[in-house]
Amino acid sequence: MSDLELFDINSPDDERISDYQNLKDVSLRRRIEPELGLYMAESTYVIERALGAGHIPRSFLTARKHLSQIEDVVAQLPAVVRAAWPGGVPVYVAGDELLEQITGYRVHRGALAAMHRPVLPSVEQLLNDRAEMPRRLVILEDIVDHTNVGAIFRSVAALGADAVLITPECADPLYRRSVRVSMGTVFAIPWTRISSWPAGIGELQNAGYVVAGMSLGAGAVSLDDLAAGHHEKLALVFGTEGHGISPAADELLDTRVKIPMLNGVDSLNVAAAAAVAFYATR
Repeated sequence: MSDLELFDINSPDDERISDYQNLKDVSLRRRIEPELGLYMAESTYVIERALGAGHIPRSFLTARKHLSQIEDVVAQLPAVVRAAWPGGVPVYVAGDELLEQITGYRVHRGALAAMHRPVLPSVEQLLNDRAEMPRRLVILEDIVDHTNVGAIFRSVAALGADAVLITPECADPLYRRSVRVSMGTVFAIPWTRISSWPAGIGELQNAGYVVAGMSLGAGAVSLDDLAAGHHEKLALVFGTEGHGISPAADELLDTRVKIPMLNGVDSLNVAAAAAVAFYATR
């Protein structure tokens, strides 16, 4: 096929596949992927969503038995990708056992793509460079579990929030596990990092947002009461898994919000709480 170039891989140490080596080493990948300007898309479904969002692949890596799936993906490459790779996208092919040696885990979904990481907009660009300013923002403060981040992005897409801001210490939405759990919806949701945190809360308030934090703190109102306010612009803040919203951010909130609970349960996993909050304020 003219849109791909096949290379057989026979060693896990082949320098051509350095992007894919030791994917299971989370601490290492969290550092080197942003530094190298790349992220990983896993499974043909997620790869298709990344390509559909205009992201450019560096290469593909696939098990030999799944090569036909990659060929189907490549047959539908967007024009922007074809223009970036006039000679064909490199496709590296390996057997199942070798693939596991390369990546550090058993790749069940048949295919991986090393993708060029898109340039993130500034918060100002995210809010203003659209036909309509986002009505409902989601802010993830220092959430460290990639599964939670991916699940929240999927709920954002499913339940209609408009954009996501993540704080400097929040897990990377483009880390392989986050992307997979989000089912590729991370490519469809506008998002960026809010580098000025928690001072950035004031900037959102100046832009007209009511900033509400999901918290069990003093004076927290019911989520039902928040939803009944029908705020024109609302920013929902979700804190880290262990301690919730930081004290510094908590002091700047317009309101604290809690989900009414039964049977002595005081809180939900942050991804579950986010889904409930998105639905209530839709």
